[in-house]
Amino acid sequence: MPQAAAPPVILGNEPGSFPHSVLAERHPAIIRQVREAFPYGPALHRSLDALLAACTDGVIDPLPPDAHDRDRWRVWGLDAHTGSSWFDVPWLWSESYFYRRLLEAVGYFGPGPWQGIDPFRPFKLAELEAPETDEELAALDALEGRPVEEQARALLHGSLWGNRADLGFRLSDAGAEQRAAVPGLVADDSERFWKLLPQAGADSGIGFGTGFRSGSGSGSGMGTVCLVADNAGRELVPDLLLAAHLLEHRRCGRVVLHVKPYPYYVSDATTADVVDAVRKLSGAPGAAAEHGRRLWRAMAEGTLTVRAHPFSAAPLPYARMPDDLRAEFAAATLTIVKGDLNYRRLVGDSRWAPTTPFADVTAYFPGPVAALRTLKSDVITGLDAGTEAALVEAEGQRWRTGGTHALIQVRG
Repeated sequence: MPQAAAPPVILGNEPGSFPHSVLAERHPAIIRQVREAFPYGPALHRSLDALLAACTDGVIDPLPPDAHDRDRWRVWGLDAHTGSSWFDVPWLWSESYFYRRLLEAVGYFGPGPWQGIDPFRPFKLAELEAPETDEELAALDALEGRPVEEQARALLHGSLWGNRADLGFRLSDAGAEQRAAVPGLVADDSERFWKLLPQAGADSGIGFGTGFRSGSGSGSGMGTVCLVADNAGRELVPDLLLAAHLLEHRRCGRVVLHVKPYPYYVSDATTADVVDAVRKLSGAPGAAAEHGRRLWRAMAEGTLTVRAHPFSAAPLPYARMPDDLRAEFAAATLTIVKGDLNYRRLVGDSRWAPTTPFADVTAYFPGPVAALRTLKSDVITGLDAGTEAALVEAEGQRWRTGGTHALIQVRG
Protein backbone atom coordinates (compact mmCIF):
# COMPACT_ATOMS: atom_id res chain seq x y z
CA MET A 1 0.00 0.00 0.00
CA PRO A 2 1.13 3.62 -0.43
CA GLN A 3 3.55 4.81 2.21
CA ALA A 4 1.84 8.21 2.42
CA ALA A 5 -1.36 8.21 4.47
CA ALA A 6 -4.17 8.97 2.04
CA PRO A 7 -6.82 11.62 2.75
CA PRO A 8 -10.43 10.42 2.49
CA VAL A 9 -11.46 9.31 -0.98
CA ILE A 10 -13.31 11.81 -3.16
CA LEU A 11 -17.11 11.64 -3.17
CA GLY A 12 -19.49 13.32 -5.59
CA ASN A 13 -21.87 14.84 -3.04
CA GLU A 14 -20.48 18.38 -2.88
CA PRO A 15 -22.62 20.68 -5.08
CA GLY A 16 -20.49 22.77 -7.40
CA SER A 17 -17.56 20.35 -7.28
CA PHE A 18 -16.13 18.72 -10.38
CA PRO A 19 -17.15 15.17 -9.29
CA HIS A 20 -20.69 16.35 -8.61
CA SER A 21 -20.92 17.87 -12.10
CA VAL A 22 -19.80 14.58 -13.66
CA LEU A 23 -22.52 12.63 -11.87
CA ALA A 24 -25.26 15.25 -12.22
CA GLU A 25 -24.52 16.53 -15.74
CA ARG A 26 -22.04 14.38 -17.68
CA HIS A 27 -23.69 11.02 -17.03
CA PRO A 28 -27.20 12.17 -18.04
CA ALA A 29 -25.71 13.73 -21.19
CA ILE A 30 -24.00 10.45 -22.04
CA ILE A 31 -27.25 8.51 -21.63
CA ARG A 32 -29.04 10.91 -23.97
CA GLN A 33 -26.28 10.75 -26.59
CA VAL A 34 -26.15 6.94 -26.51
CA ARG A 35 -29.95 6.78 -26.80
CA GLU A 36 -29.81 8.93 -29.94
CA ALA A 37 -26.82 7.16 -31.51
CA PHE A 38 -28.62 3.84 -32.08
CA PRO A 39 -32.16 2.80 -33.05
CA TYR A 40 -32.73 0.99 -29.80
CA GLY A 41 -36.23 -0.41 -29.31
CA PRO A 42 -38.78 0.46 -26.62
CA ALA A 43 -37.45 -2.02 -24.06
CA LEU A 44 -33.94 -0.57 -24.17
CA HIS A 45 -35.33 2.97 -24.12
CA ARG A 46 -37.13 2.09 -20.91
CA SER A 47 -33.89 0.68 -19.46
CA LEU A 48 -32.00 3.85 -20.34
CA ASP A 49 -34.75 6.00 -18.84
CA ALA A 50 -34.63 3.95 -15.64
CA LEU A 51 -30.86 4.37 -15.42
CA LEU A 52 -31.19 8.12 -15.97
CA ALA A 53 -33.70 8.38 -13.13
CA ALA A 54 -31.62 6.21 -10.81
CA CYS A 55 -28.27 7.95 -11.34
CA THR A 56 -29.70 11.46 -10.89
CA ASP A 57 -32.34 11.09 -8.18
CA GLY A 58 -32.30 7.45 -7.12
CA VAL A 59 -30.03 4.95 -5.45
CA ILE A 60 -27.58 2.25 -6.51
CA ASP A 61 -29.31 -1.01 -7.43
CA PRO A 62 -27.63 -4.43 -7.43
CA LEU A 63 -26.87 -6.30 -10.62
CA PRO A 64 -29.39 -8.91 -11.75
CA PRO A 65 -28.91 -12.35 -10.15
CA ASP A 66 -27.86 -13.83 -13.50
CA ALA A 67 -25.28 -11.11 -14.34
CA HIS A 68 -22.07 -12.79 -15.46
CA ASP A 69 -19.92 -10.52 -13.29
CA ARG A 70 -22.20 -10.16 -10.25
CA ASP A 71 -19.83 -11.98 -7.91
CA ARG A 72 -16.88 -9.90 -9.11
CA TRP A 73 -18.74 -6.65 -8.41
CA ARG A 74 -19.72 -7.92 -4.99
CA VAL A 75 -16.02 -8.38 -4.25
CA TRP A 76 -15.49 -4.85 -5.57
CA GLY A 77 -17.94 -3.38 -3.04
CA LEU A 78 -21.41 -3.61 -4.58
CA ASP A 79 -23.10 -5.00 -1.47
CA ALA A 80 -21.77 -2.15 0.66
CA HIS A 81 -23.01 0.51 -1.77
CA THR A 82 -26.39 -0.93 -2.78
CA GLY A 83 -29.16 1.41 -1.65
CA SER A 84 -26.85 4.43 -1.34
CA SER A 85 -27.11 7.56 -3.43
CA TRP A 86 -24.77 7.60 -6.41
CA PHE A 87 -23.38 10.83 -4.96
CA ASP A 88 -22.53 9.39 -1.53
CA VAL A 89 -20.16 6.58 -2.53
CA PRO A 90 -16.56 6.99 -3.73
CA TRP A 91 -16.59 8.92 -7.00
CA LEU A 92 -14.30 6.42 -8.75
CA TRP A 93 -16.66 3.60 -7.78
CA SER A 94 -19.78 5.51 -8.83
CA GLU A 95 -18.36 6.39 -12.25
CA SER A 96 -17.25 2.85 -12.99
CA TYR A 97 -20.55 1.32 -11.93
CA PHE A 98 -22.44 3.83 -14.08
CA TYR A 99 -20.71 2.53 -17.20
CA ARG A 100 -21.34 -1.07 -16.18
CA ARG A 101 -25.07 -0.34 -15.77
CA LEU A 102 -25.17 1.61 -19.04
CA LEU A 103 -23.87 -1.42 -20.94
CA GLU A 104 -26.52 -3.55 -19.28
CA ALA A 105 -29.22 -1.03 -20.23
CA VAL A 106 -28.33 -1.24 -23.94
CA GLY A 107 -28.13 -5.04 -23.99
CA TYR A 108 -24.36 -5.24 -24.37
CA PHE A 109 -23.99 -8.36 -22.26
CA GLY A 110 -26.97 -10.05 -23.95
CA PRO A 111 -28.35 -12.42 -24.89
CA GLY A 112 -30.01 -10.56 -27.72
CA PRO A 113 -29.36 -8.65 -30.95
CA TRP A 114 -27.45 -5.82 -29.22
CA GLN A 115 -25.00 -8.13 -27.48
CA GLY A 116 -21.43 -6.90 -27.90
CA ILE A 117 -22.40 -3.67 -29.71
CA ASP A 118 -20.24 -0.83 -28.37
CA PRO A 119 -22.62 2.07 -27.58
CA PHE A 120 -19.76 4.54 -27.95
CA ARG A 121 -18.48 3.25 -31.29
CA PRO A 122 -20.04 5.99 -33.46
CA PHE A 123 -18.30 8.66 -31.39
CA LYS A 124 -14.97 6.82 -31.47
CA LEU A 125 -15.06 6.27 -35.24
CA ALA A 126 -16.06 9.87 -35.91
CA GLU A 127 -13.04 11.06 -33.98
CA LEU A 128 -10.71 8.60 -35.71
CA GLU A 129 -11.89 9.86 -39.11
CA ALA A 130 -11.81 13.55 -38.14
CA PRO A 131 -9.62 15.96 -40.16
CA GLU A 132 -7.58 16.65 -37.01
CA THR A 133 -6.52 12.99 -36.91
CA ASP A 134 -5.40 13.11 -40.54
CA GLU A 135 -3.41 16.27 -39.86
CA GLU A 136 -1.65 14.61 -36.93
CA LEU A 137 -0.79 11.55 -39.05
CA ALA A 138 0.54 13.77 -41.85
CA ALA A 139 2.96 15.31 -39.33
CA LEU A 140 4.74 11.94 -39.14
CA ASP A 141 6.26 12.62 -42.54
CA ALA A 142 8.20 15.57 -41.13
CA LEU A 143 9.60 13.32 -38.39
CA GLU A 144 11.16 10.94 -40.89
CA GLY A 145 14.93 11.16 -40.96
CA ARG A 146 15.18 13.24 -37.79
CA PRO A 147 17.63 12.10 -35.08
CA VAL A 148 16.36 9.21 -32.99
CA GLU A 149 16.41 11.27 -29.79
CA GLU A 150 14.25 13.94 -31.42
CA GLN A 151 11.80 11.32 -32.65
CA ALA A 152 11.62 9.84 -29.16
CA ARG A 153 10.85 13.19 -27.53
CA ALA A 154 8.21 14.04 -30.14
CA LEU A 155 6.44 10.69 -29.80
CA LEU A 156 6.51 10.76 -26.00
CA HIS A 157 4.92 14.21 -25.99
CA GLY A 158 2.47 13.13 -28.69
CA SER A 159 1.32 10.32 -26.43
CA LEU A 160 1.11 12.70 -23.48
CA TRP A 161 -0.89 15.45 -25.18
CA GLY A 162 -3.06 12.94 -27.00
CA ASN A 163 -4.74 12.54 -23.62
CA ARG A 164 -6.64 15.77 -24.37
CA ALA A 165 -8.67 13.72 -26.88
CA ASP A 166 -11.17 12.49 -24.29
CA LEU A 167 -14.76 12.27 -25.53
CA GLY A 168 -16.28 11.96 -22.06
CA PHE A 169 -14.38 15.04 -20.89
CA ARG A 170 -15.49 17.06 -23.91
CA LEU A 171 -19.13 16.07 -23.39
CA SER A 172 -19.18 17.99 -20.12
CA ASP A 173 -16.88 20.81 -21.27
CA ALA A 174 -17.62 21.84 -24.84
CA GLY A 175 -14.80 24.39 -24.90
CA ALA A 176 -12.11 22.02 -23.69
CA GLU A 177 -10.45 21.40 -27.03
CA GLN A 178 -10.47 25.08 -27.97
CA ARG A 179 -8.44 26.07 -24.91
CA ALA A 180 -4.77 26.22 -25.71
CA ALA A 181 -2.55 23.73 -23.94
CA VAL A 182 0.16 25.16 -21.71
CA PRO A 183 3.44 23.83 -23.14
CA GLY A 184 5.37 23.79 -19.88
CA LEU A 185 4.69 20.63 -17.88
CA VAL A 186 3.75 20.97 -14.22
CA ALA A 187 6.11 18.04 -13.57
CA ASP A 188 8.58 16.63 -16.08
CA ASP A 189 10.51 13.44 -15.40
CA SER A 190 11.23 12.80 -19.09
CA GLU A 191 14.93 12.21 -18.55
CA ARG A 192 14.23 9.67 -15.85
CA PHE A 193 11.73 7.99 -18.18
CA TRP A 194 14.31 7.35 -20.88
CA LYS A 195 16.98 6.28 -18.41
CA LEU A 196 14.78 3.39 -17.28
CA LEU A 197 14.89 1.91 -20.79
CA PRO A 198 17.91 0.46 -22.63
CA GLN A 199 19.68 2.87 -24.92
CA ALA A 200 18.63 2.81 -28.56
CA GLY A 201 20.43 0.11 -30.54
CA ALA A 202 23.64 1.16 -32.21
CA ASP A 203 22.18 0.45 -35.64
CA SER A 204 18.78 1.97 -34.96
CA GLY A 205 19.39 5.48 -36.24
CA ILE A 206 17.85 4.45 -39.56
CA GLY A 207 14.48 6.02 -38.87
CA PHE A 208 11.15 4.28 -39.26
CA GLY A 209 11.67 2.81 -42.70
CA THR A 210 12.42 -0.77 -41.66
CA GLY A 211 10.32 -3.35 -39.91
CA PHE A 212 10.76 -4.58 -36.38
CA ARG A 213 13.71 -6.92 -36.23
CA SER A 214 12.95 -10.59 -36.07
CA GLY A 215 13.88 -12.20 -32.82
CA SER A 216 13.21 -9.02 -30.86
CA GLY A 217 10.54 -10.60 -28.67
CA SER A 218 10.61 -11.74 -25.09
CA GLY A 219 13.73 -13.84 -25.65
CA SER A 220 15.84 -10.88 -26.69
CA GLY A 221 16.70 -9.85 -23.15
CA MET A 222 15.53 -6.28 -23.80
CA GLY A 223 12.59 -6.51 -21.45
CA THR A 224 8.90 -5.71 -21.56
CA VAL A 225 7.11 -2.37 -21.40
CA CYS A 226 3.52 -2.43 -20.17
CA LEU A 227 1.50 0.44 -21.61
CA VAL A 228 -1.80 0.98 -19.78
CA ALA A 229 -3.89 2.74 -22.41
CA ASP A 230 -6.58 5.31 -21.78
CA ASN A 231 -8.63 6.62 -24.69
CA ALA A 232 -9.26 5.24 -28.17
CA GLY A 233 -8.97 7.23 -31.39
CA ARG A 234 -6.76 10.29 -31.40
CA GLU A 235 -5.07 9.29 -28.16
CA LEU A 236 -4.55 5.62 -28.93
CA VAL A 237 -2.85 6.35 -32.25
CA PRO A 238 0.10 8.24 -30.66
CA ASP A 239 0.28 5.59 -27.94
CA LEU A 240 0.74 2.96 -30.64
CA LEU A 241 3.33 5.13 -32.38
CA LEU A 242 5.27 5.40 -29.12
CA ALA A 243 5.11 1.61 -28.75
CA ALA A 244 6.34 1.24 -32.33
CA HIS A 245 9.30 3.52 -31.61
CA LEU A 246 10.29 1.59 -28.48
CA LEU A 247 10.28 -1.66 -30.43
CA GLU A 248 11.95 -0.32 -33.55
CA HIS A 249 14.81 1.25 -31.66
CA ARG A 250 15.36 -1.62 -29.24
CA ARG A 251 14.27 0.25 -26.13
CA CYS A 252 12.36 -2.93 -25.26
CA GLY A 253 11.75 -6.36 -26.73
CA ARG A 254 8.01 -6.46 -26.18
CA VAL A 255 5.13 -4.08 -25.47
CA VAL A 256 2.01 -5.27 -23.65
CA LEU A 257 -0.87 -2.87 -24.30
CA HIS A 258 -3.43 -2.99 -21.49
CA VAL A 259 -6.93 -1.99 -22.66
CA LYS A 260 -10.42 -2.20 -21.19
CA PRO A 261 -12.30 -5.51 -21.36
CA TYR A 262 -15.48 -3.73 -22.45
CA PRO A 263 -16.56 -0.18 -23.47
CA TYR A 264 -15.91 2.18 -20.60
CA TYR A 265 -15.80 5.92 -19.86
CA VAL A 266 -17.11 6.69 -23.39
CA SER A 267 -13.76 6.63 -25.21
CA ASP A 268 -11.56 4.22 -23.25
CA ALA A 269 -9.75 1.83 -25.59
CA THR A 270 -10.81 -1.77 -26.12
CA THR A 271 -9.21 -4.42 -28.35
CA ALA A 272 -11.57 -3.46 -31.19
CA ASP A 273 -10.36 0.14 -30.90
CA VAL A 274 -6.74 -1.02 -31.18
CA VAL A 275 -7.57 -2.80 -34.44
CA ASP A 276 -9.42 0.29 -35.73
CA ALA A 277 -6.43 2.50 -34.89
CA VAL A 278 -3.93 0.20 -36.62
CA ARG A 279 -6.19 0.02 -39.67
CA LYS A 280 -6.42 3.81 -39.69
CA LEU A 281 -2.64 4.06 -39.73
CA SER A 282 -2.29 1.38 -42.40
CA GLY A 283 -4.75 3.15 -44.71
CA ALA A 284 -3.25 6.61 -44.30
CA PRO A 285 -0.83 8.15 -46.80
CA GLY A 286 2.86 8.67 -46.17
CA ALA A 287 4.83 7.41 -43.20
CA ALA A 288 1.71 6.56 -41.18
CA ALA A 289 0.95 3.57 -43.43
CA GLU A 290 4.32 1.96 -42.76
CA HIS A 291 3.82 2.42 -39.03
CA GLY A 292 0.46 0.69 -39.34
CA ARG A 293 1.87 -2.25 -41.27
CA ARG A 294 4.69 -2.73 -38.77
CA LEU A 295 2.30 -2.56 -35.82
CA TRP A 296 0.05 -5.16 -37.46
CA ARG A 297 3.08 -7.38 -38.00
CA ALA A 298 4.23 -6.86 -34.41
CA MET A 299 0.83 -7.97 -33.11
CA ALA A 300 0.93 -11.06 -35.33
CA GLU A 301 4.46 -11.91 -34.15
CA GLY A 302 3.79 -11.22 -30.47
CA THR A 303 6.16 -8.31 -29.92
CA LEU A 304 3.05 -6.17 -29.39
CA THR A 305 0.33 -7.94 -27.41
CA VAL A 306 -3.03 -6.72 -26.16
CA ARG A 307 -4.22 -7.50 -22.64
CA ALA A 308 -7.77 -6.88 -21.39
CA HIS A 309 -7.63 -7.78 -17.71
CA PRO A 310 -10.96 -7.51 -15.82
CA PHE A 311 -9.31 -5.23 -13.24
CA SER A 312 -8.73 -2.63 -15.97
CA ALA A 313 -12.41 -1.72 -15.56
CA ALA A 314 -12.53 -2.11 -11.79
CA PRO A 315 -13.81 0.73 -9.57
CA LEU A 316 -10.72 0.43 -7.38
CA PRO A 317 -7.22 1.90 -7.12
CA TYR A 318 -4.24 -0.05 -8.42
CA ALA A 319 -3.09 -0.52 -4.84
CA ARG A 320 -5.77 -3.26 -4.76
CA MET A 321 -4.74 -4.98 -7.99
CA PRO A 322 -4.95 -8.80 -8.03
CA ASP A 323 -1.85 -10.95 -7.72
CA ASP A 324 -1.63 -11.95 -11.39
CA LEU A 325 -1.64 -8.34 -12.54
CA ARG A 326 0.84 -7.41 -9.84
CA ALA A 327 3.17 -10.13 -11.14
CA GLU A 328 2.91 -8.77 -14.70
CA PHE A 329 3.82 -5.25 -13.64
CA ALA A 330 6.59 -6.53 -11.37
CA ALA A 331 8.22 -8.31 -14.31
CA ALA A 332 8.09 -5.28 -16.62
CA THR A 333 11.05 -3.01 -17.25
CA LEU A 334 8.59 -0.10 -17.08
CA THR A 335 4.84 0.34 -16.82
CA ILE A 336 3.49 3.46 -18.54
CA VAL A 337 0.14 4.58 -17.12
CA LYS A 338 -1.80 6.84 -19.46
CA GLY A 339 -4.48 9.37 -18.70
CA ASP A 340 -6.46 10.97 -15.96
CA LEU A 341 -8.57 8.03 -14.81
CA ASN A 342 -5.58 5.72 -14.64
CA TYR A 343 -3.69 8.38 -12.69
CA ARG A 344 -6.51 8.53 -10.15
CA ARG A 345 -6.31 4.76 -9.83
CA LEU A 346 -2.51 4.84 -9.61
CA VAL A 347 -2.16 7.38 -6.80
CA GLY A 348 -5.55 6.86 -5.14
CA ASP A 349 -8.62 9.03 -5.79
CA SER A 350 -8.11 11.34 -2.82
CA ARG A 351 -7.50 15.05 -2.35
CA TRP A 352 -3.78 14.78 -1.81
CA ALA A 353 -1.79 17.86 -1.01
CA PRO A 354 -0.26 18.62 -4.45
CA THR A 355 3.25 18.52 -2.97
CA THR A 356 2.82 14.93 -1.70
CA PRO A 357 5.71 13.05 -3.36
CA PHE A 358 4.65 10.91 -6.32
CA ALA A 359 7.17 8.28 -5.23
CA ASP A 360 5.47 7.96 -1.85
CA VAL A 361 1.95 7.42 -3.16
CA THR A 362 3.16 4.89 -5.75
CA ALA A 363 5.56 3.05 -3.42
CA TYR A 364 3.20 0.04 -3.44
CA PHE A 365 3.53 -0.39 -7.23
CA PRO A 366 5.52 -3.55 -7.93
CA GLY A 367 7.90 -2.11 -10.55
CA PRO A 368 9.07 1.11 -12.19
CA VAL A 369 6.09 3.23 -13.25
CA ALA A 370 5.58 6.37 -15.34
CA ALA A 371 2.42 8.49 -15.51
CA LEU A 372 1.59 10.47 -18.68
CA ARG A 373 -1.43 12.64 -18.01
CA THR A 374 -3.22 15.84 -18.91
CA LEU A 375 -4.99 17.26 -15.87
CA LYS A 376 -8.77 16.77 -15.99
CA SER A 377 -9.69 16.08 -12.36
CA ASP A 378 -8.76 17.36 -8.91
CA VAL A 379 -6.25 14.65 -7.96
CA ILE A 380 -2.59 15.69 -8.19
CA THR A 381 0.67 14.73 -6.50
CA GLY A 382 4.36 15.36 -7.00
CA LEU A 383 4.42 19.12 -7.55
CA ASP A 384 7.02 21.37 -6.00
CA ALA A 385 5.65 24.17 -3.82
CA GLY A 386 6.68 26.93 -6.21
CA THR A 387 4.89 25.34 -9.16
CA GLU A 388 1.70 24.87 -7.16
CA ALA A 389 1.78 28.45 -5.89
CA ALA A 390 2.27 29.86 -9.40
CA LEU A 391 -0.61 27.77 -10.79
CA VAL A 392 -2.98 28.84 -8.01
CA GLU A 393 -2.03 32.49 -8.38
CA ALA A 394 -2.61 32.40 -12.13
CA GLU A 395 -5.74 30.24 -12.31
CA GLY A 396 -7.15 29.53 -8.87
CA GLN A 397 -7.97 25.79 -8.96
CA ARG A 398 -8.98 25.66 -12.64
CA TRP A 399 -5.59 24.29 -13.62
CA ARG A 400 -6.52 20.97 -12.02
CA THR A 401 -9.48 20.18 -14.28
CA GLY A 402 -9.25 22.21 -17.50
CA GLY A 403 -7.14 19.82 -19.59
CA THR A 404 -4.62 22.54 -20.39
CA HIS A 405 -1.77 21.30 -18.19
CA ALA A 406 0.10 18.02 -18.29
CA LEU A 407 2.74 16.01 -16.46
CA ILE A 408 5.24 13.20 -16.86
CA GLN A 409 6.01 11.59 -13.50
CA VAL A 410 8.27 8.61 -12.95
CA ARG A 411 9.09 6.39 -10.02
CA GLY A 412 11.98 4.07 -10.84
